[in-house]
Amino acid sequence: MTRKYAIGVDYGTESGRALLVDISNGREVASHVTPYGHGVIDEILPGSGRKLEPDWALQHPGDYVEVLRKSVPEVLRLSGVNAEDVIGIGIDFTACTMMPLNAEGTPLCMTPEWSANPHAWVKLWKHHAAQEEADRINELAKQRGESFPARYGGKQSSEWMIAKIWQIANESSEIYEATDLFMEAADWIVMQMTGNPVRNSCTAGYKAIWHKQEGYPSDSFFTALDPRLSGLTETKLRGEILPLGSRAGGLSEEMAEIMGLLPGTAVAVGNVDAHAAVPAVGAVTPGKLVMAMGTSTCHLLLSEQETIVEGMCGVVADGIVPGYYGYEAGQSAVGDIFAWYIDEAVPEYVVQAAKAEDMSVHAWLERQAAAYEPGETGLLALDWWNGNRSVLVDADLSGVILGLTLLTKPEEIYRTLLEATAFGTRKIIDSFVQQGIRVDELYACGGLPQRNRLLMQIYADVTGREIKIAASTQTAALGAAMFASVAAGRAAGGYDSIVEAANRMAHIREETFLPIPANEAAYKRLYREYEALHDYFGRGGNPVLKTLKELKSAVKSAKAMETYEVQV
Repeated sequence: MTRKYAIGVDYGTESGRALLVDISNGREVASHVTPYGHGVIDEILPGSGRKLEPDWALQHPGDYVEVLRKSVPEVLRLSGVNAEDVIGIGIDFTACTMMPLNAEGTPLCMTPEWSANPHAWVKLWKHHAAQEEADRINELAKQRGESFPARYGGKQSSEWMIAKIWQIANESSEIYEATDLFMEAADWIVMQMTGNPVRNSCTAGYKAIWHKQEGYPSDSFFTALDPRLSGLTETKLRGEILPLGSRAGGLSEEMAEIMGLLPGTAVAVGNVDAHAAVPAVGAVTPGKLVMAMGTSTCHLLLSEQETIVEGMCGVVADGIVPGYYGYEAGQSAVGDIFAWYIDEAVPEYVVQAAKAEDMSVHAWLERQAAAYEPGETGLLALDWWNGNRSVLVDADLSGVILGLTLLTKPEEIYRTLLEATAFGTRKIIDSFVQQGIRVDELYACGGLPQRNRLLMQIYADVTGREIKIAASTQTAALGAAMFASVAAGRAAGGYDSIVEAANRMAHIREETFLPIPANEAAYKRLYREYEALHDYFGRGGNPVLKTLKELKSAVKSAKAMETYEVQV
């Protein structure tokens, strides 16, 4: 019997990865990464020289197509697999990563008329400049007694679709008027492959306030928010919303030629990167919390009940696995914090010491930091370098580190940053448990669990729970390939459900991380201090973090305007 394969394409923050998978057993046959040519655009707008304001994060949609053009043919070449044996392709994406499109489905930033306007570009998930809009959405929803905030922990985030759309309307009405559709990048790239402008239930549910039974919030709410938003969901957010695992359509002849696949190959609807990773570790039943750990961390959990959990990013029926309520929470920065420290704050002698031992700086610091006992550094940090996603849902918060002295070593700071992210995860787990949502097992996937053993041991010690690690280093792409096999269906050699696919294709490592009792006891004390700081700086005890950000934004905005006026 001829083996059948599926391709998963994982669109991350800096690059896109294609993974070719044997659907009979989940074996990863070949992979290829294409870095985004424009990267993350957060300082200067390409082509115009215009300086962006603080908290902006944009991307170029052409980079996404380039991943399909380069990486998909390459995995076929590397594997030697024939195109006719590939039954489906699925994608996952960072979210909410959204863009305004014209009536032809072209991103406005790719048209000469609008390319110099920042609001015409893709707003990446970590674009936080819509905080004022998010605050007003939350305020009005509370005033009106709207039901939807409860499904999102009580707050809408500046990272999500409606806040970003409203920012465009407020700051660039001409872009808002020129937009025919606002679309998630996940749905746009599926539309490029199939020609069908369908949306997926995952991003619609978690990022755009859509509900399986109730749909979007009422038009009266949007009209009260801003008369310009009247009719938004029927016009600029229109489109059929399909559940995960659905077939969005067949690959068009044009894209099939570009990608080296056959026309008509099944294309699954889009998915969120972290959510796609859940079936890839086999966590397809309630009580199994999956930590998708990378530049940020998403916490995904299935349950048979729908309830309110403070600061959750959303609870969506069938949002992760059909038949269950899918809960999402998250931390806006994890790996990004460690990368920041190494790129911006580590002294040169550490870089040279690592180089002398032929080690990465991360590995060198991990080794040095592992020699310390919990509490030995005398330091404590809050993990808010990119704001707080859960449980405070506040992008205006920033990082804090306490206890520094003239004797503090780089490895001590590094360990403290690892610990801070573990405390943030513990806070999220506690929020679920306090509301009666089972958390029986922890799973970790993504690049960080594969590379940093100290980090995972600290997480086990801080949470007091065993942590199981994904066998795959590419769980999001693997999950996307699983959904592709479901979109193709049993008739084509695939599967009828994602649970069936996971039973055949998911794998975890034999090695797990168990909490060390002495460490667990020490971290309980430190965690109490973390909680006290968390509430003091995050719940209004001291608004100094917001004051500092306001001062910074005011000065930078003034400078940006002066520079732009000089250029004009």
